[in-house]
Amino acid sequence: MKTAFKTDAGLIRDTNEDAVLINDDIKLYVLSDGMGGHNAGEVASALANEVMENSLKGKEPSAPMLIAAVQDANAAVYQKQLTDTALSGMGTTMTALWEGEEHVYIAQVGDSRAYLMRGSKLMRMTEDQSLVGDLIRSGALTPEQAKTHPYRHVITQAVGTEEEVTPAAQKVLKCQGDVWLLCSDGLNDMIDDDEIAEVMREYRGEECAEKLITMALDAGGRDNVSVLILEVDA
Repeated sequence: MKTAFKTDAGLIRDTNEDAVLINDDIKLYVLSDGMGGHNAGEVASALANEVMENSLKGKEPSAPMLIAAVQDANAAVYQKQLTDTALSGMGTTMTALWEGEEHVYIAQVGDSRAYLMRGSKLMRMTEDQSLVGDLIRSGALTPEQAKTHPYRHVITQAVGTEEEVTPAAQKVLKCQGDVWLLCSDGLNDMIDDDEIAEVMREYRGEECAEKLITMALDAGGRDNVSVLILEVDA
């Protein structure tokens, strides 16, 4: 895949706790959004990505293997925060894409998202594992109401906060020309899916990543924001 990546701490926060892994050798791409006091979120996201990479080296891409790697990452982060009081309670979201010969495999924990642009249509391929996500799916909240809900940032699952985690996973047939977007919630909290789609129709690669980050910052930049653009070229 052709890759383009951009990240920014945003306009409010002093540190950037997002971490992105790009490993073209094993065709693994991971975006993690850390959380926790001090620098703990940064530690969690970096450690989770490192474990993912090490767990999948030499493996054939598959959904079960990807799920197992996320569970390995969860165990590592969980043990780290148990043994270091300065890191207690840390965790991270994670959205991972692993490219195989005919399919891509997606795994997700938390509310970092994966989108797929196929032709001119943008599809959100993940569901937010969050309180407002659950409320939207149950019909108790509309997407518009969710944008201003006081608990909109409460996630229902994260890597490393509990002893066990259950990633959502899927297999998607590859199509030439597909463009994938992995992003932290600092993007989709600031701009809506229609705006994201408009940018992805008009721009590609680094220019697309730069434009999305700029729009998130122009809209307020309240959080760290990271985007990873992946173009299927075969």
